[in-house]
Amino acid sequence: MGRQVDAGGGHGRGIVATASRRWFGGRDESRRAEAQASKDAAAAAFYELDTAQRDLRISIETITAVDSGPAARQAVEDFARLGRRIDEVSHAYIEAVDAHDLDRPELDGASAARARTDLDRARAELERVQGELERFTRGLQPLLEHAETQLARVAPARERAKAALLAASDALDAVRASGMRADELAARLARLAPELTKLNQGAGQHGVPETVQRADRLLREAEAIRAEAERLPERAAETDRRLVSLRTRAQALRNRADRVEPVLSELRRRFSAACWQDLQPVPELAARDIAQAEERLREAGTARAEQRWADATSLIATVRALLDSVDGAVSAAQDRLARLEAVAEDPQAEVRRSRFAIRDAQRLAMEGRTVPDPRHARPLDEAVARVDRAVRSLEDSRHPDYWHFLQEMEGVRAAVGRVVADLRGRRAVG
Repeated sequence: MGRQVDAGGGHGRGIVATASRRWFGGRDESRRAEAQASKDAAAAAFYELDTAQRDLRISIETITAVDSGPAARQAVEDFARLGRRIDEVSHAYIEAVDAHDLDRPELDGASAARARTDLDRARAELERVQGELERFTRGLQPLLEHAETQLARVAPARERAKAALLAASDALDAVRASGMRADELAARLARLAPELTKLNQGAGQHGVPETVQRADRLLREAEAIRAEAERLPERAAETDRRLVSLRTRAQALRNRADRVEPVLSELRRRFSAACWQDLQPVPELAARDIAQAEERLREAGTARAEQRWADATSLIATVRALLDSVDGAVSAAQDRLARLEAVAEDPQAEVRRSRFAIRDAQRLAMEGRTVPDPRHARPLDEAVARVDRAVRSLEDSRHPDYWHFLQEMEGVRAAVGRVVADLRGRRAVG
């Protein structure tokens, strides 16, 4: 019995010992599993916090790319403080993970329990800071929405500018293929390269307003280059037409200028010196201006051949101005003779025109009045006196100054016209 008891007892103790080892081992495994679950939960919290921080950093960068105001600066400062807090709890989490190797075979239940406690504490801190970060993110929404709205302008503006630059480049290639150099336009396009580099660097480096403005400037300049490139063939043809036209006009004016001297001879023969003295320089000045115009025409032709369009255009404008001057001077001499002949034949025609204008103005001044307004009566009375004096000057002179007479009549009609304009303006106002 005894042996049987002993045996039984031994057997019983063996059974108890085995059961005891299994029970403690089971609790250790349970604690190890709980610690591992805490580790996994802490890792998930760490990952979520890290991801949220990365997302928030992108939001902050979006805001600062657009806004440099007080609210944006405060957001940056708050984010930096929050970042330091995140670093603290992240460091605590990493220390907790490093302090407990849950995969050690000899890990006992007490160690697993301590690991679980430390990891739960680290997870709780991570989650608490995660909550702070989420609240901060919600507070940023107005700034972020504004920034995103502004940034949405950047990409379309940049793409439009790039498309315009490409179109300008294609237009230049096409016009060069037709045999035109377009060096000036190519240089203008090349000068845009640094601006394109800055545009590609984006709003993050240069800010949204400056980036959009840069894109708009590039767009305008590129479109201007493209338009000018496309117009080059037409511009060349137009330049050729203008050169031909100006050469023809210069020759015609040279022929007309040659006829000024006979006109002056006729004026000198028939009229007093006062009627023609101011026209004496016309032949010499006309010859000089025509010679200059022809020289500028040759220079313009050279500029056209060398495809220096701006120079050709400027020279053509100079030629036109010179020829206009000659035209005016030559016409003045011919018109002077015609007008003097007409007034010498019938001076009263000019007098009648002037007196009619005066009477018409006097009737207008008296409409609705019994006494004229002195502001209108005085200049009209003076006009009558001027006409009378001009008529007497013709009658009292052996060599009438018909040119002065004509100028006086024109002066009278101009003065009367100003009175009429004032009368009508006052009546229109009421």
